[in-house]
Amino acid sequence: MGIVYTEITLKNAIDVGDADRGYITEKQIRHITVTAMVDTGAGMLIISEKVRAALGLNIEGLREVTLGNNQRERCKLTEPVKVYWKDRLCNCSALVVPGQEGVLLGAIPLEDMDLMVNPAGQELVGAHGDDVVCLVM
Repeated sequence: MGIVYTEITLKNAIDVGDADRGYITEKQIRHITVTAMVDTGAGMLIISEKVRAALGLNIEGLREVTLGNNQRERCKLTEPVKVYWKDRLCNCSALVVPGQEGVLLGAIPLEDMDLMVNPAGQELVGAHGDDVVCLVM
Protein backbone atom coordinates (compact mmCIF):
# COMPACT_ATOMS: atom_id res chain seq x y z
CA MET A 1 0.00 0.00 0.00
CA GLY A 2 1.29 3.46 -0.85
CA ILE A 3 0.97 6.78 0.90
CA VAL A 4 -2.54 8.22 1.10
CA TYR A 5 -3.25 11.95 1.30
CA THR A 6 -6.54 13.71 1.89
CA GLU A 7 -7.76 17.27 2.20
CA ILE A 8 -8.98 18.30 5.65
CA THR A 9 -9.96 21.56 7.25
CA LEU A 10 -8.77 22.34 10.77
CA LYS A 11 -10.54 24.95 12.91
CA ASN A 12 -9.79 26.37 16.32
CA ALA A 13 -12.54 24.71 18.41
CA ILE A 14 -12.61 27.56 20.93
CA ASP A 15 -13.24 30.02 18.09
CA VAL A 16 -16.07 27.83 16.77
CA GLY A 17 -17.69 27.85 20.22
CA ASP A 18 -17.24 31.60 20.50
CA ALA A 19 -18.89 32.07 17.10
CA ASP A 20 -21.79 29.80 18.11
CA ARG A 21 -22.29 32.00 21.19
CA GLY A 22 -22.11 35.23 19.16
CA TYR A 23 -18.84 36.48 20.67
CA ILE A 24 -17.10 36.51 17.28
CA THR A 25 -18.26 36.23 13.69
CA GLU A 26 -17.91 33.13 11.51
CA LYS A 27 -15.25 34.99 9.50
CA GLN A 28 -13.14 35.38 12.65
CA ILE A 29 -12.82 31.62 13.19
CA ARG A 30 -9.18 30.69 12.62
CA HIS A 31 -8.99 27.80 10.18
CA ILE A 32 -6.72 26.21 7.61
CA THR A 33 -7.29 23.69 4.82
CA VAL A 34 -4.39 21.31 4.27
CA THR A 35 -3.49 18.16 2.43
CA ALA A 36 -2.78 15.70 5.23
CA MET A 37 -0.97 12.40 5.08
CA VAL A 38 -3.19 9.63 6.41
CA ASP A 39 -1.02 7.78 8.92
CA THR A 40 -2.72 4.81 10.55
CA GLY A 41 0.50 4.19 12.50
CA ALA A 42 0.19 7.55 14.26
CA GLY A 43 -2.30 7.74 17.08
CA MET A 44 -3.18 11.40 17.03
CA LEU A 45 -3.44 14.44 14.81
CA ILE A 46 0.12 15.70 14.25
CA ILE A 47 0.68 19.31 13.19
CA SER A 48 3.58 21.67 12.69
CA GLU A 49 4.32 24.75 14.76
CA LYS A 50 3.33 26.82 11.71
CA VAL A 51 -0.15 25.23 11.63
CA ARG A 52 -0.51 25.64 15.43
CA ALA A 53 0.32 29.35 15.11
CA ALA A 54 -2.07 29.84 12.16
CA LEU A 55 -4.90 28.32 14.20
CA GLY A 56 -3.93 30.25 17.33
CA LEU A 57 -3.98 27.08 19.43
CA ASN A 58 -2.83 27.32 23.04
CA ILE A 59 -0.60 24.66 24.52
CA GLU A 60 -2.24 22.59 27.26
CA GLY A 61 0.80 20.55 28.18
CA LEU A 62 3.57 18.30 27.01
CA ARG A 63 3.36 14.67 25.97
CA GLU A 64 6.20 12.16 25.75
CA VAL A 65 6.01 10.48 22.33
CA THR A 66 7.94 7.89 20.38
CA LEU A 67 8.57 9.00 16.81
CA GLY A 68 8.67 6.72 13.77
CA ASN A 69 12.48 6.45 14.08
CA ASN A 70 12.07 5.24 17.71
CA GLN A 71 13.39 8.53 19.14
CA ARG A 72 11.63 9.83 22.27
CA GLU A 73 10.53 13.45 22.17
CA ARG A 74 8.51 15.79 24.37
CA CYS A 75 5.88 17.41 22.19
CA LYS A 76 3.38 20.19 22.80
CA LEU A 77 -0.25 19.12 23.21
CA THR A 78 -2.77 21.68 21.98
CA GLU A 79 -6.22 22.68 23.06
CA PRO A 80 -9.03 21.14 20.94
CA VAL A 81 -9.07 21.31 17.16
CA LYS A 82 -12.07 20.60 14.97
CA VAL A 83 -11.11 18.32 12.07
CA TYR A 84 -13.41 18.34 9.04
CA TRP A 85 -13.30 15.73 6.26
CA LYS A 86 -16.07 16.09 3.69
CA ASP A 87 -19.29 15.93 5.77
CA ARG A 88 -17.63 14.45 8.87
CA LEU A 89 -15.97 16.08 11.84
CA CYS A 90 -14.27 15.29 15.10
CA ASN A 91 -12.77 17.20 18.00
CA CYS A 92 -9.30 16.28 19.20
CA SER A 93 -6.10 17.70 20.58
CA ALA A 94 -3.06 17.82 18.33
CA LEU A 95 0.58 17.06 18.93
CA VAL A 96 3.06 19.65 17.70
CA VAL A 97 6.11 17.68 16.63
CA PRO A 98 9.38 19.63 16.26
CA GLY A 99 10.57 19.69 12.67
CA GLN A 100 7.23 18.43 11.34
CA GLU A 101 6.44 20.02 7.99
CA GLY A 102 3.02 18.67 7.14
CA VAL A 103 -0.07 17.35 8.90
CA LEU A 104 -0.56 13.68 9.80
CA LEU A 105 -4.08 12.39 10.31
CA GLY A 106 -3.73 9.56 12.84
CA ALA A 107 -5.84 6.64 13.99
CA ILE A 108 -7.81 8.42 16.73
CA PRO A 109 -9.41 11.09 14.50
CA LEU A 110 -9.85 8.48 11.74
CA GLU A 111 -11.75 6.21 14.14
CA ASP A 112 -13.78 9.11 15.51
CA MET A 113 -14.93 10.02 11.99
CA ASP A 114 -15.47 6.32 11.09
CA LEU A 115 -12.89 6.44 8.29
CA MET A 116 -10.49 3.89 6.87
CA VAL A 117 -7.95 3.61 4.07
CA ASN A 118 -9.15 1.73 1.00
CA PRO A 119 -5.88 0.08 -0.11
CA ALA A 120 -7.19 -0.78 -3.59
CA GLY A 121 -8.20 2.79 -4.34
CA GLN A 122 -5.43 4.44 -2.29
CA GLU A 123 -8.02 6.72 -0.73
CA LEU A 124 -9.77 7.55 2.51
CA VAL A 125 -13.35 6.24 2.71
CA GLY A 126 -16.12 5.80 5.23
CA ALA A 127 -15.60 2.55 7.11
CA HIS A 128 -19.35 1.91 6.97
CA GLY A 129 -20.18 3.68 3.72
CA ASP A 130 -21.77 7.10 3.81
CA ASP A 131 -23.11 6.72 7.35
CA VAL A 132 -20.97 7.34 10.41
CA VAL A 133 -21.21 4.39 12.77
CA CYS A 134 -20.03 4.71 16.37
CA LEU A 135 -19.40 1.62 18.46
CA VAL A 136 -20.77 2.06 21.98
CA MET A 137 -20.23 -0.69 24.51
